[in-house]
Amino acid sequence: MDIKKSIEELVEKIKNDKELQSTFMKDPIAAIEKLLGIDLPEEQLKQIADGVKAKINLDKIGSFFKK
Repeated sequence: MDIKKSIEELVEKIKNDKELQSTFMKDPIAAIEKLLGIDLPEEQLKQIADGVKAKINLDKIGSFFKK
């Protein structure tokens, strides 16, 4: 599993779906597990969720400076 690629794909899915955004904000690990559709250890899911959060936050900061 390419973690970086998975994070990029998850970020795009979450950013483009308000319902997924809400689910991710409430329970990021469950949202990631559902989106991936595979059973991973909790620690790996947490690492991916943290990566997605970081990427989303960087994208928000980047869009702020583009205005």
